[in-house]
Amino acid sequence: MAIEITDANFEELVVNSDKPVMIDFWAIWCGPCRMIAPIVEEMSQEYEGKAVIGKVDVDSNPNVAMKYGIRNIPTVLFVKNGEVADKQVGAAPKQAFTSKLDALL
Repeated sequence: MAIEITDANFEELVVNSDKPVMIDFWAIWCGPCRMIAPIVEEMSQEYEGKAVIGKVDVDSNPNVAMKYGIRNIPTVLFVKNGEVADKQVGAAPKQAFTSKLDALL
């Protein structure tokens, strides 16, 4: 299952991670977010031990969303060594997410 990332644990789980991190910025009311949710969950199992897959609820965690300039959701950030390496804005097929994450492994 994807890890719940919050304003409080963001530094620990993302910035200080020794593995690449994929973060899904979403909200409960967002239709396209619900479309990619099963993809994010699948990937959290497939990449277990190789990458960190997490979700940030933008309504509950506005500070992280603001810090990274998240204006549209879903937005998926790919972070390596604490720096944003790539991103995907909007719903996309699984291949779009796996190819970006694989490039960081």
